[in-house]
Amino acid sequence: MNKHFEDARYYLKRAGETATRGVKEELEPVEERFRELTGNEKEPEPGRLDKVKTDLKDLQQRAEGDAEQAIKDAREKIGDYRQSEQSEA
Repeated sequence: MNKHFEDARYYLKRAGETATRGVKEELEPVEERFRELTGNEKEPEPGRLDKVKTDLKDLQQRAEGDAEQAIKDAREKIGDYRQSEQSEA
């Protein structure tokens, strides 16, 4: 891609991000007033504790899957070993 197009794309992206932040900042008081009038509270952002809990749950599930696979592989190897021992006897 032409260097000029790459530069233009970069600056357009930055302009879009800056415009988005500006619009959010301008509309923040309006949103707060609307929520006051309607009685809807703003949803809290997930905290660090929630993120850590989610990460731990993902790790646990992955570890369980890895353990199950390791057990399956070990059983197959034991079965193969037993068959080879029986065929030799």
